[in-house]
Amino acid sequence: MPNRADLFADIDSMEPDRFAQHLSPDATMRFGNAPPVQGRDAIRDAWASFCDTLDGVHHDVVEQWQAGDATIVEASVTYTRKDDSVVTVPVATIYRARGELIDDYRIFIDLTPLFAED
Repeated sequence: MPNRADLFADIDSMEPDRFAQHLSPDATMRFGNAPPVQGRDAIRDAWASFCDTLDGVHHDVVEQWQAGDATIVEASVTYTRKDDSVVTVPVATIYRARGELIDDYRIFIDLTPLFAED
């Protein structure tokens, strides 16, 4: 079983299988205002596609709370673009787990600065 303490390190590795190991087979992920993605394999593939557009990602957790089966995380996420420029944006993530694996993963973020032309 993956260690939830390693979740953001596994995401930041940009190795999609490391992120996917935290998800239940029928997990749902919603990234920003994109449509929900259903299933561990589909989420892994969506994360892989996003990673292909970047050279790096790093989460700095500001604070984290537990509310029942939900974990709420406030963080700053720094993206390294293909041109080596960096963009940092605030993010709130809520994920829910029944047992060891995450069933529902929601990312509240505005990626406009990431894709803005300089």
